[in-house]
Amino acid sequence: MTILVTGAAGFIASHVIRLLAARGERVVGIDCLTDYNPVSLKRDRLEAIRRAPGGTDLFTFHEIDFADHEAMDAALAGEEIRSIVHLGAQAGVRYSILNPRAYAHSNLVGHLNMLELARQRRVAHMVYASSSSVYGTSPDLPFRVEARVDFPISLYAATKKADELLSESYSHLYRIPQTGLRFFTVYGPWGRPDMAVWGFTEKVLKGEPITVFNGGNMRRDFTFIDDIVAGVIASLDNPPPDDGAEKAGGSRSPHRLYNIGNNQAEQLETLIALIEESCGRKAIRIEQPMQPGDVPATYADISAIQRDLGFQPSTPLSVGIPLWVDWYKGYIAGKTG
Repeated sequence: MTILVTGAAGFIASHVIRLLAARGERVVGIDCLTDYNPVSLKRDRLEAIRRAPGGTDLFTFHEIDFADHEAMDAALAGEEIRSIVHLGAQAGVRYSILNPRAYAHSNLVGHLNMLELARQRRVAHMVYASSSSVYGTSPDLPFRVEARVDFPISLYAATKKADELLSESYSHLYRIPQTGLRFFTVYGPWGRPDMAVWGFTEKVLKGEPITVFNGGNMRRDFTFIDDIVAGVIASLDNPPPDDGAEKAGGSRSPHRLYNIGNNQAEQLETLIALIEESCGRKAIRIEQPMQPGDVPATYADISAIQRDLGFQPSTPLSVGIPLWVDWYKGYIAGKTG
């Protein structure tokens, strides 16, 4: 039996696959390798999977678009899929303003295709990625999974909320156990160049100016990749029971949602200071107003996933940023040396 992981060449998924293979799981990964982030980085992540324990024997990769259901069905014909970890998506708040159709393609059509695959294959559990962006500009901090999230301020956030609703419908209709994870600002080795942690580090080391929005008056629940992966695996290993228990809104579906964050809302200025310290040089700053679709603060209430799965993040920003900068320096040196 196989675990299917989407977005296999992506940041979070590549880490999840390495851990699954290391514990002896057979994994099939799919990814269409879009150029939203550098394709070379994605291929390097795949190579890191193959070099890791179990990667050669237990990991199979297909370069396909999961929004193309015919291509996906053909590639997965004959595979006995036990569970799905659906982490592939078109990411990024700001890019959703520039290219909204990419989000409808990957995040709406693609998510529906994964639900259909789960239904047809009768999978035991599907874990999928949602986002803290669904909370929008809610002033109620920390964000609680029980809160209403009906006012997305970006198309990206709207597609993630739509994914949660689609999953609820399929869980109710077809009794598919599902767990949706609202990720909070993930960073660490093999991270994404479109995110602030990568961009700030790159520019500080090069002596180039960084753009600081809203005077740095923003807070984020920065979550180290190792903690995120621990939460994903714990979720995968503990599917929600289909016991018919009544939930808020009257649903009886085997579907649950969790925040998965560090449970700390850190000031952007703290992040910049830690990057400066780890890089050994000060940042040159360009001040800009808040961008459309951005939010002033994110802060995860993780009490539900702590209670149900024993999730406990263990990497504060002060530890994670030096680890990240060390990895970044080594990766860039290896690419340019």
